Amino acid sequence: MPARDQIEIEAIPSPEQNEAVDLRAYWRTLVRRRWLIFPFFVAVVLVTALVSLRQTKIYDSTCTLIIDLSAPKVLDNQVQDVVESGTGNYWYSKEYFETQYKVITSRAVAERVINSLQLTHDDDFMRAAQRGEPMERAVTILQRSLKVEPVRDSRVVRLRYEDPNARRASLIANAVADAYIAENLSVKSSATRSASDWLGEQLGDLETKLEKSGKELFEFKKQHDILSTSWEDRQSMVSQRLTAINEALTRARIQKAQLEARNKAIDALGKAVARGEERAEALLDAESLLPVAVNTTIEQLKLRYIEAKGECADLKSRYLEHHPKTEACEEKVNQAKEGLDRQIKTVLAASQREYGEIVQSERNLLSLYNDTKTDAFNFNQHEREYTELKRTYDNNQRLYDLVLKRLKDTSITSMLQVSNVRVLDRAEIKERPVRPNVLRNLIVAILVGLMGGIGLAFAVEYLDTSIISQEQIAEKLGLHFLGIVPSINKNKDGTSQDLVVFRDPKSAVAECLRSVRTNLLFMSPEKPLKTILVTSSGPQEGKTTTAAALAEAMAGGRSRVLLLDADMRRPRIHRIFGVPNGAGLSSLILGEGTLEGTVRPTEVPDLYVLPCGPVPPNPAELLHTAAFGSILEEAARRFDRVIIDSPPVGVVADAVVISTRVDGTLMVLKAGRTSRDVARQAVRQLRDVKARIFGAVLNDLDLEDQKYGQYYYYYRYGYYYGDKDKNEGRSDSGAAKVA
Repeated sequence: MPARDQIEIEAIPSPEQNEAVDLRAYWRTLVRRRWLIFPFFVAVVLVTALVSLRQTKIYDSTCTLIIDLSAPKVLDNQVQDVVESGTGNYWYSKEYFETQYKVITSRAVAERVINSLQLTHDDDFMRAAQRGEPMERAVTILQRSLKVEPVRDSRVVRLRYEDPNARRASLIANAVADAYIAENLSVKSSATRSASDWLGEQLGDLETKLEKSGKELFEFKKQHDILSTSWEDRQSMVSQRLTAINEALTRARIQKAQLEARNKAIDALGKAVARGEERAEALLDAESLLPVAVNTTIEQLKLRYIEAKGECADLKSRYLEHHPKTEACEEKVNQAKEGLDRQIKTVLAASQREYGEIVQSERNLLSLYNDTKTDAFNFNQHEREYTELKRTYDNNQRLYDLVLKRLKDTSITSMLQVSNVRVLDRAEIKERPVRPNVLRNLIVAILVGLMGGIGLAFAVEYLDTSIISQEQIAEKLGLHFLGIVPSINKNKDGTSQDLVVFRDPKSAVAECLRSVRTNLLFMSPEKPLKTILVTSSGPQEGKTTTAAALAEAMAGGRSRVLLLDADMRRPRIHRIFGVPNGAGLSSLILGEGTLEGTVRPTEVPDLYVLPCGPVPPNPAELLHTAAFGSILEEAARRFDRVIIDSPPVGVVADAVVISTRVDGTLMVLKAGRTSRDVARQAVRQLRDVKARIFGAVLNDLDLEDQKYGQYYYYYRYGYYYGDKDKNEGRSDSGAAKVA
């Protein structure tokens, strides 16, 4: 068995090392999948065009509204509406407008429109919905076709309605606006009526309560004699009276104290006069008593008395004691004295009476003061009850007045038909449909078809696990790319052209095989390769054809090549070269015959074939024997190159066994068919037994297909320069014998 020298092989870059975007690879993918992209593109465009042309034309019509936050103020601010509009901060206003948008598309508005336009009797309109009651169907159609579009940063709202009939679209759009305004007014009127009814009921109850509380208050005031004035006035009057009586009593007591000393002096004077005491004359002095001193009458009588007394004294000095003039004068003095005494007594009696009156007045004022205090105490005792009755009455009166005023306001506002919504622009009939927009649909279809086709192409490319390029061999399998083998056309009778390299040396297939041969030979320039195993990951991948063609390419040029058929399960080499298969490799392993007697020459110069021989029942066991190793060693000594065709690696273990006995293995991968996963598994099996893998060949490549265009021009270039070499190889060919 020949030594398996280790050969330095250039490292294959890992996928992580090759992250640069290859635009040409993308382009090749698009070119390769063009028959997927183009039909998809055409189908999308055609379907879009047909659907757009067959689609029912839809017209739209728009009515523009302005929704104010509050209705115009017809009355003053003191008269408020029952239903307030959207006033307040930003968020309250936002919620208000959102609510109005829902009201526009509500069932209530829809039913108003349907009833006003009699849409349930419009067969063309009702055709859009086939199930349900007429009103339910009509509401569903209308709500589905109505769109509310608020204008940003404004109170303008567009009501857009779509319908196959342009005139009906404008009618419904305008009817929706009118129905929405009517619905708003109806809600306001309904709320106002409900409020009026409720206020009327409350007013009746309050009137009954007010009348009852008024009667109770009246009876209380009547019972406590406060009918003419209020309780507060009565309380104030009692307080004032109590104060006045107290002040009068104080003054009476002061006056009594002042008169009491004088009265005592008068009493003492009266008692002295009654006793006839001498000092009675002294007490008659005007200076002794103030009432006497200040009395002008007494003063005059006193002057008269003094004058009469002086006159008598003068007469007595001139006449005798009993002189008539003297007696007359004495009589006058006595009269004057009597008058003075009588006047003094009168004044003193008056003073005594005044004192008596003050004393009586004090008693009366004290009695009145006590009575008034009693009244005040009684009044305070009833104040709480009065306050409670008065408060109840006042509350009932206030509530009654408030409800009465609100009822009057509500009655006034119920007559107002003023809305905060007004139509800015009414909907008009449009002649151009809004749908379908054929031009726009086609543009979108072109874009979708193109992008979808490209995406589909890349998706299929991603899902396609077959190997079709040199990059995939290097990145996915970690193998050297040794070349390609183009598709070999069959003969006219349907048989395969397995000898195309020999029979058509100027063909692209022949040139590609020579390139593979050259790459293999340069794998070990110092020590030529002797034994080469040709295998594949699975069946029907062209390994036998590739092995035969490679043997044809290596034959000639004084290189003797042996093609050994080690596929003892489905041998085919003997059929390709037309040699008998009576004895072969299986016979030699079993010790039947010799290598020299079993090898068969072929019509290809310097190319010999060792057929499989009889198919054994245990091929793997035969390949494990030392006899098989000896056969390989002997073949390597007798021939320049030994090319071995074996079963696929992924099917049986034969190729794995052979790979441990040869200089290296060549993997054959069928373009567009061999799975990367299967090929990776086959490579792993070979590497697990430390087998040496030269690289891979991409087989059955259609060079006329643009998806393999990168190889086509390359091998056309190589073929031009390989023609001469091939012809020289042909000139040296001839019948060869086994050494």
